[in-house]
Amino acid sequence: MSERPTTGWRKGVAKEQRELAAGTLDPDCACMAALFPESLITATDSVLDAFEADISALQGASDKRVFAAVQRVVLALNAVNDEHDDAAYETDEREQLCHYIDEALTEKGVDVVALTARHGLGRYELTDRWRDW
Repeated sequence: MSERPTTGWRKGVAKEQRELAAGTLDPDCACMAALFPESLITATDSVLDAFEADISALQGASDKRVFAAVQRVVLALNAVNDEHDDAAYETDEREQLCHYIDEALTEKGVDVVALTARHGLGRYELTDRWRDW
């Protein structure tokens, strides 16, 4: 499975903590822990766990089933965003999450380009119908 965005977020927080502890980062310049609090990372991982379980048997599935899985993950991420004052996912994080959803589906045998084209969408519009973040 492709690397989750949360993996990079955790690495960034840990790196910043090491730099703060070593005195190589000015505390006024530290922002990773504020951008990616543990509650956000944990909640996002829970959503992605459910998504991965949901798509485990999608190869050959109908478009309706694939879109239903995408809808569920996007609505769950909307809820996480809501729980974090509508500020959980900024532009980079949105792009990472959308890319992850696309890659995860592709790894399970879903042709995302063909799927979206059949429904008059561009590849990168897969999540737009439901996405608030």
